[in-house]
Amino acid sequence: MSRPGCFAQVVFATIVSTIGFASDTEARVVRFVVEQTRPVLAGKSFGTVGPYERIDGTVYFEVNPRDPLNAVIVNLDKAPKTPGGKVGFSAPFYILKPVDMARGNGKIFYGINNRGNKLEYGWRAFTPPGANGNDPTTDADYGDGLLLRQGYVYVDAGWMGNLAPGNARLIPDLPVAAQPDGRPIVASVRVEFADATGFSRPLEGSADHVARIPYEPVDRDTAKATLTVRESASGPRTPIPSNRWAFGRCQNGEATLVPTSRDLCLFDGFKVERLYELMYRAKNPKVLGLGYAVTRDLASFLRYATGDEAGNPNPLAESLTSVGIRKAYGAGTSSTGMYMRDWLYLGFNEDESHRKVFDAVHITIPGTHRLLANVEFADPNNYSRQDLWHDSISYSYPPLTFAVTTDPVSGKRDGILKRPATDPFVFQIDSANEFWQMSASLNVADGAGKPVEIPRAVRLYFASSFQHGGGAGLLNPPGPGGMCQQQTQGNSWAPTLRALLVALDEWADKGIEPPPSNYPRLEDKTLVTLDEARAAFPKIPGVNFPAVINELALPDFGEGFSATGGRILKSPPTLGRTYQQFVPRPDSDGLDVAGIRPMEVAGPLATITGWALRAAGRREGSLCGLAGSYIPFAATRAARQQIGDPRPSLEERYRNGEAFVTAVTDASRKLVSARFLLQEDADRYIQAARERARTLTSAER
Repeated sequence: MSRPGCFAQVVFATIVSTIGFASDTEARVVRFVVEQTRPVLAGKSFGTVGPYERIDGTVYFEVNPRDPLNAVIVNLDKAPKTPGGKVGFSAPFYILKPVDMARGNGKIFYGINNRGNKLEYGWRAFTPPGANGNDPTTDADYGDGLLLRQGYVYVDAGWMGNLAPGNARLIPDLPVAAQPDGRPIVASVRVEFADATGFSRPLEGSADHVARIPYEPVDRDTAKATLTVRESASGPRTPIPSNRWAFGRCQNGEATLVPTSRDLCLFDGFKVERLYELMYRAKNPKVLGLGYAVTRDLASFLRYATGDEAGNPNPLAESLTSVGIRKAYGAGTSSTGMYMRDWLYLGFNEDESHRKVFDAVHITIPGTHRLLANVEFADPNNYSRQDLWHDSISYSYPPLTFAVTTDPVSGKRDGILKRPATDPFVFQIDSANEFWQMSASLNVADGAGKPVEIPRAVRLYFASSFQHGGGAGLLNPPGPGGMCQQQTQGNSWAPTLRALLVALDEWADKGIEPPPSNYPRLEDKTLVTLDEARAAFPKIPGVNFPAVINELALPDFGEGFSATGGRILKSPPTLGRTYQQFVPRPDSDGLDVAGIRPMEVAGPLATITGWALRAAGRREGSLCGLAGSYIPFAATRAARQQIGDPRPSLEERYRNGEAFVTAVTDASRKLVSARFLLQEDADRYIQAARERARTLTSAER
């Protein structure tokens, strides 16, 4: 007969070995170091959850290069090893958690930062322009705190390893790969400079991405590199003589040159309407694919472990036998939406104990692009567009669909989701811009123009007429045209993303089916050819319809490259067969027919489009980046008839301000009923409509 308590001790030991500490064969958190804990907003209470605290620190990892789940990471075998044969790396983390975890909802919301910037929280909190999301300290920085009011633990950690420090960005410390004999790895890299002025540019390329650390040149001899210029992304490249440029900074041309390894000086100056491309030999690539392991292993640790190997506790664990986390969700937007598609495809939602990391993921505005950061000398800062970076590494590279299908162009059968035991529920929402710039139609129509089914565990949603970052309307004013021909949209993603957060949670936690997918489809003719879309778009005076789309042709980066990443042996790549693509069909107002049709479309004040065109002197006729156009309706029937605008005026649509408020109220009710708008956000729209109605009555009549 066994002694009392022996069985309990065995059970306790089993639990600790299962959820407490990883074995030597697993990728694991070695140390979880909390460096600072502070109250959020001086102990402010968030609904029934109560006060929150912010935890900042550094998490240290080790992965086993011999484990099959890590073998996909490019150059992991060439990284420095610990005495135990593991590869070590670290990342800063950021956590917002209820002070009393028992009052929270027991769920993690893991927001994947965008170039080190903590954006996912702000997208769901109505934070105002200028809010400091990277280092929040004020009420404005936290917005209305929806995630906190609902009881989530918010988590983020550095994953992008080639960023420069600053602005409280989250940046991991990833190892540099080297040859077995210690010599540096060397390869040719390509950098594109667009919309450039002056004489000097950071070597990483785009001025709005200066946070990236460029790859170090093997030497600064310009005769061993190539700099070319062209008039458009598809135009012929003209070499610039090697004696007319240098590696370095030069504020006013050649006479002011200061040699550096991080800048490019063009002695005769950049022309804003030209594209410049630099090819040079670089060295010392970091193992950027480890960034995917940061997300996997930190999320798994916080969800399943009670502490690290050094005895530091998991701050989310309530006791040794209960970690207190019931569900975990991941989210990424734009380039981190591409990251999430990669992360799923590469199998990182399975931790090394073969457990599911995220129950559900929310992927926003990637189209069919994948980041492809798991590449030697990768550049996860840039991505393919029609107007620049067209054939960059971050591209729509097959597989393009969540379902396992046979790609008619490459001939390969594959899919992003192919691991039923660990695949999560997926929401992906795209704007109209992704159909023009990021090949979004290939989510539902293959490269030969045939429909593709959506898996049961996936929902594809479409934010009709929105640009990449949102849409202008009641809650956001339009922006200036800048380098685009028309005014551009503002940001209005928050209401839609907030509603989908609730729907995703109800699906993953309660089994409540979410709204059905409402992506444009070939079957109902809401997805059409470029010519068909042009024919349906109204003939608005002064508005040009695009003649181009970001074409996708199968890129060949060389034998060292595959769907999982690898090495670039051909740069630029040779391009093979072209994929047939489609765009959303517009109605007589120029607004997309399919999709959620958010309030800016359901109660419109203007035609908003997911596309914009570049203005004269800025490669006119090319797509204008990620912007969408804002084309106001005329105030009165007389005004529109005078200019020949076929779209009904505000006067004809709404008669008066009260009618406009009624239209917005009715549209809000429908969106709430469809679960694409929260009631509290519908109330915001109705209040904004009342305020807008005053100008409809006074200024526009």
